[in-house]
Amino acid sequence: MATEQRPFHLVVFGASGFTGQFVTEEVARELVTTEQSSRLPWAVAGRSKEKLQQVLEKAALKLGRPTLPSEVGVIICDISNPASLDEMAKKAVLVLNCVGPYRFYGEPVVKACIENGTSCIDICGEPQFLELMHAKYHEKAAEKGVYIIGSSGFDSIPADLGVLYTRNQMNGTLTAVESFLTIHSGPEGLCIHDGTWKSAVYGFGDKGSLRKLRSASSLKPVPIVGSKLKRRWPVTYCRELNSYSIPFLGSDMSVVKRTQRYLHENLEDSPVQYAAYVTVGGITSVIKLMFAGLFFLFFVKFSIGRHLLIKFPWLFSFGYFSKQGPTQKQMDDSSFTMTFFGQGYSHGFSVEKNKPNIRICTQVKGPEAGYVATPIAMVQAAMTLLNDASDLPKGGGVFTPGAAFSRTKLIDRLNQHGIEFSVISSSEV
Repeated sequence: MATEQRPFHLVVFGASGFTGQFVTEEVARELVTTEQSSRLPWAVAGRSKEKLQQVLEKAALKLGRPTLPSEVGVIICDISNPASLDEMAKKAVLVLNCVGPYRFYGEPVVKACIENGTSCIDICGEPQFLELMHAKYHEKAAEKGVYIIGSSGFDSIPADLGVLYTRNQMNGTLTAVESFLTIHSGPEGLCIHDGTWKSAVYGFGDKGSLRKLRSASSLKPVPIVGSKLKRRWPVTYCRELNSYSIPFLGSDMSVVKRTQRYLHENLEDSPVQYAAYVTVGGITSVIKLMFAGLFFLFFVKFSIGRHLLIKFPWLFSFGYFSKQGPTQKQMDDSSFTMTFFGQGYSHGFSVEKNKPNIRICTQVKGPEAGYVATPIAMVQAAMTLLNDASDLPKGGGVFTPGAAFSRTKLIDRLNQHGIEFSVISSSEV
């Protein structure tokens, strides 16, 4: 990536949005702790100069750095104005795109970045957008030598890098992993912002397009190594975690599978089977979530249903929605744990007709997922891309986090910033 003749190494696009303001604060925090001589010039970008200045002033107050607003560039651009996106991209080495839902607003940013030789990282959790961008732009990005890296927030860095961490810690060949996400909340409970809610509604409402996209790709199946990972029932009890669980319907499955395909086809790594679940507590919680889930999935099938879900979210989100997003107290009291149960084969032990003889359990722990862990993950991914370019895939392209960062020190960076990877147990059966 060429950094010469670009006034800014990093630009936060959508900095005045709900998530963008936290990403801006995290960038400022990261660079405040960096020595003056090695700080990277950066900027914020969006439609309103006044709002962007307010975000910088808020971050300056929180970080105790009153000079921050004068140290950060401000770029005015609009997603509906391609020329303004081009101008933003021309000024940056890397754009952090925080403007969603990505299915509506993401592609013009990707297009502008590739055409102007600029790398881009987003925090998208929408599989259809992520897979479509790979299909449409991977070769173009590779030609330009730029990196387009999606899902670099809570969706799906903990899951994607968690599988790679588990593989690297196993003394043998990892063949299958199940992950279980547990969200911890305080007395005020959990809350999601308007943008997150809209992304979920439109994403689940357009599953058909994702199926068509995958059918059109005609990809060969990734080989299964060792025993086939059996899918659990829609509601199952996990004895190890003493909790019921249901399938996790986020982007993790899509992202991890794409990473495993890339590593197998390009680096000849042994592919890992993967399944993702989320714990829901006791049987009472299971009943409540089943009712809410069926209700939601019924409504998103129809245009009028999606309209109602978007227009009256507080009637359908069962207390988890707020137009203003979570309060500071809710974020302070919230955290996540993602537990990985892996199985595989010790060195020299044949995978043919034998059951796995090694078990491993690892965890990724972090602060509130949506607006604390996500900015940390995104910013550390950005720092890795800017500082460890020699460890990235050669030539550029459209990548998952695992594909882009498998040979970098991103996990070490995350460990140092509060997203912790650890081994819980490992044993030979």
